[in-house]
Amino acid sequence: MMFKTKFSLLGLMSAIGCIGVNFLQAQQSIELTNPLDFPRNEVLSLSVNDLKSVLKKTREADLRIKDENNKFIPIQWIDYDNDGKSDELLFLANMDAKKSVIYKLVADSKSVIPQPKVTTYSRLVPERVDDYAWENDKVAFRVYGPKGQKEAEQGVKGSTLSSGVDIWFKKTDQPVINKWYKGYLTDPMYYHKDTRGEGYDPYHVGDSRGTGGIGIWVNEKLQVSKNFISSRTIAEGPLRTVFELTYFPWSDYKVQETKRISLDIGSNFSRFESDFISQNPVPNYTIGISLHKNEGLTKLNDRKGFYLHWEKIDDAFVGEGIVVNPNIVQKSVAHRTETPDQSNLLVVTKPQKKLIYYAGFAWQKSGQVQTQADWEKILDRQSQIVANPIAVKFIKDVK
Repeated sequence: MMFKTKFSLLGLMSAIGCIGVNFLQAQQSIELTNPLDFPRNEVLSLSVNDLKSVLKKTREADLRIKDENNKFIPIQWIDYDNDGKSDELLFLANMDAKKSVIYKLVADSKSVIPQPKVTTYSRLVPERVDDYAWENDKVAFRVYGPKGQKEAEQGVKGSTLSSGVDIWFKKTDQPVINKWYKGYLTDPMYYHKDTRGEGYDPYHVGDSRGTGGIGIWVNEKLQVSKNFISSRTIAEGPLRTVFELTYFPWSDYKVQETKRISLDIGSNFSRFESDFISQNPVPNYTIGISLHKNEGLTKLNDRKGFYLHWEKIDDAFVGEGIVVNPNIVQKSVAHRTETPDQSNLLVVTKPQKKLIYYAGFAWQKSGQVQTQADWEKILDRQSQIVANPIAVKFIKDVK
């Protein structure tokens, strides 16, 4: 059968180009399956090893992902070891309860990768001694560095000696770190007052664990590290921010710790991954939440691996929580004492070379929660999410 339609050379080349895109689509799609009975909006990852066959056909810079509605979605490449080569591709997926969907990998150098309306972010903050701060559209955190430790040990007012995790209360889904620290330069109380309707930092850490700091629980006392001694930003965002902190050997067991922290867009929880090397056998690693003046409520769920604190700070409530694999938990306890900063909710885990857990919070004035039951539901869901990740399977499209 002969066609009378004539193709120009440009048209033929265009057609071949389209065939190339369609070929990749037809050969490389991914099926995502949500096994849980509630919808999920999460950042998922594909390793470069998973993408070997795709990257043989297209450049990394040209790779795009389309969702089930055939729309391009935000993606982010991450180079974890700073060797100039990407190790992982992140993408933002939306899934209904108990459903499977197909996303397509597309070679397209011309289409602009869409950017999310909100973002994650992190950086070292030398203008406020040397905090390390991170945030997304829901929450913000910070920890304290070596200069802060040195000044605290010298008795400098306003400095902090702590490996606890500070939390900042946000009402806005937009970034605040740079804005609040800029305000701090002219007014040291700038972010401690909610005068702009964005939120503020009323949370006291001191020598407590804050929200997610760790230690070793021995003889009813917690041995902890001092401030981090170095930091490395791995990825600022926009879908996931990732950084590493290292600590001087701490405790009677001389533990060397490298902590990798990440925060995804849309999540109330930072992911903490600590790698340990110890000179002596360690009895446990313990994750904590400050109970401040022991006026809040706690709930410990060893069966599901989530731990709740609900307290009033100033004129509103905040829920803090920990989520961890229940199989590694030895015990949990709400340790209350009259000693300042030593009351902590403690989750004592089996000693291991790598400890992974999630810690986060939700503030009543952010609109994310209103009651303790609201916060418990978020924690329960996070424990299910951790235990039941979305399954990612490479498939071939049926023509």
